[in-house]
Amino acid sequence: MPITYTFKKCPGCDAEWKKREDLLKDKDVRIVAYEANLDVLPLGKFFFRHACGATFAISVDGFSDLYKGPVFNERKTGTPECLGYCKLRDQLGICPTKCECAWVRQLIQVINNMKKA
Repeated sequence: MPITYTFKKCPGCDAEWKKREDLLKDKDVRIVAYEANLDVLPLGKFFFRHACGATFAISVDGFSDLYKGPVFNERKTGTPECLGYCKLRDQLGICPTKCECAWVRQLIQVINNMKKA
């Protein structure tokens, strides 16, 4: 009997996405929040909501390979340049600060654009 793999299963309705791309292209799933882990950025969480109303989290590192842009070395958190976006779970916009954390916000845009493709 072949082994089947599921990338993610909806905790609300048991819908399954066999591959990450299936989840990302599903118009019934949208990213609704980002919880930063400022100690280890790839361990932050993206929160997705399915059309059934359920919300589930997936670590940033599950998507980091999709980002191909610049990654800045300097952390600007807490400086006058910082807009504080990483502390606001529902703030999913691009951060204009050239900060080590900015790539994750760009990654959110990559994820959202996959729905439009």
